[in-house]
Amino acid sequence: MGNTKEKTPKTYSLRVTDNALQNINDITGYIAYIKHQPLNAIRVGDKILKTIDRIEKNPLAFRECEEIPTKNKIYRKAVCLSWLIIYKIKPTKIVILGIIHGSRRPTKIRSFRNIK
Repeated sequence: MGNTKEKTPKTYSLRVTDNALQNINDITGYIAYIKHQPLNAIRVGDKILKTIDRIEKNPLAFRECEEIPTKNKIYRKAVCLSWLIIYKIKPTKIVILGIIHGSRRPTKIRSFRNIK
């Protein structure tokens, strides 16, 4: 009848940079120790990790990061509660560059471009 080739979804490997891991640690530490809300810190940390898992499964589902413009739209951002997870899509892997509060200045987001 027709062409029934099914496309298999492209799988990516995930790499979380040291900067992103430090950001998660800083965020949860601030909430737990400075704000004195340890249960909220656990909840926020879990939400961030679940969002990173969603990024790994479908990285193109999230918006392009307008603060780091490129022709091929490899820089993306996912919103998780009040934080932005900035990541880069490479041919075979996804690199989580950093996590920043949504109220921060765009120049801070642009600095993620230099992270390897």
